[in-house]
Amino acid sequence: MKKENKIRKEIFSRIKELYSLRKSGELFAPGKTPVPYAGRVYDEKELIKLSGASLDFWLTCGSYAREFEEKLADFLKVKYCLLTNSGSSANLLALSALTSPLLKMRKLSPGDEVITTACGFPTTLNPILQNNLVPVFVDVELESYNIAAEKIERALSKKTRAIFTAHTLGNPADIDKIGKIVKKHDLWWIEDNCDSLGTKYKGRHTGSFGDISTCSFYPPHHITTGEGGAVLTSSLLLKKIITSLRDWGRDCWCAPGEDNACGKRFSQKIGDLPYGYDHKYVYSHIGYNFKITEMQAAIGCAQMDKLASFIRARKKNFAFLHDVFKGYGDYFALPLAQKDSDPSWFGFPVLVKENAPFKRGDIVGYLEKHKIATRMLFGGNLLKQPAYKNIKYRAPGGLKNTDLLMRNLFWIGVYPGITGPMLDYIENVLHGFGKLFGDR
Repeated sequence: MKKENKIRKEIFSRIKELYSLRKSGELFAPGKTPVPYAGRVYDEKELIKLSGASLDFWLTCGSYAREFEEKLADFLKVKYCLLTNSGSSANLLALSALTSPLLKMRKLSPGDEVITTACGFPTTLNPILQNNLVPVFVDVELESYNIAAEKIERALSKKTRAIFTAHTLGNPADIDKIGKIVKKHDLWWIEDNCDSLGTKYKGRHTGSFGDISTCSFYPPHHITTGEGGAVLTSSLLLKKIITSLRDWGRDCWCAPGEDNACGKRFSQKIGDLPYGYDHKYVYSHIGYNFKITEMQAAIGCAQMDKLASFIRARKKNFAFLHDVFKGYGDYFALPLAQKDSDPSWFGFPVLVKENAPFKRGDIVGYLEKHKIATRMLFGGNLLKQPAYKNIKYRAPGGLKNTDLLMRNLFWIGVYPGITGPMLDYIENVLHGFGKLFGDR
């Protein structure tokens, strides 16, 4: 064991040396080095955790996964966290859980309606369709770019059973209004918190208000494991259902590598199976294998230790860009944070005004030409996307603002890897664009 520990220390020492060597060659050259919209931010600690997990060769969920789940649940002040292989899988698990027969009269059935928005990422919408439910699209607010909460009640019908929306780019939706509607009409509420880890509303983290919430750890997000995600809930029943769906649909809740935790592995009569049928091979849901690997979880543990500093950096970068862009108020409408909120911003959204002397394509093209990465607001109006051409849906009140954002909005990065020199470069490039139209 002493020899093994010595070898591991030597390996980790060399990894630290390798990281320092790589880092020493990273210099920002304005106009030559790209300014990404997002990316991985890590140091030797992630590399050492990853290597340590690899050396242990416990490939599926293990001690690192449990540590990561505990850290994330504690951060959000939610009772249970279940890691998954992606944020998209997390969304599918969250919505599918609400169709479980274990929920009895409250379970969602084919044809039931789910309130959502068409302005966002497709994997918030997809689980609704994949479970044979009907999406009901409510338009978004300008400035916050979130679901217009005051329009939700007018969109309800006797078939409405749930609300499933994201907090757009880290800006929380009107949680008070949504919460009152959910309680009044006995609806399920899923928070897609994938772009909002660390955001607070009235001092409480988003991802802790709904019945279920989801996270993504894809590289652009607040923390990363490469691929990965999580489902969180404070309901023991929902946790049991989500665990089953994530783990092949099995009825058994033993952790990987564990046997007979219930003490009844070979002494139960379940359904039409023979008495004593191995409980590890009893399936109570039509499920999947959506688990994360131990190596990814090891990275997540290291990233959680940096989350607070990542959030501070995002806020700082957002504030800098806001000061820069507000000098061009005749051209751009800037984001407005939800009242009583403290956003952990995912990006800096910019809406080109209809009367501006240029189009979104002009400013986006200029930024991209100068190696500043831009992104649209994900799918824009998802109903305009080819994949959703023939879906069944309702959109009471229309989607006027959604269409406006699809035409005129873009965003640039605020992630912690954007340095001071990069921000200064963005400012200079924007001033250069403004001069094309007579400013400064």
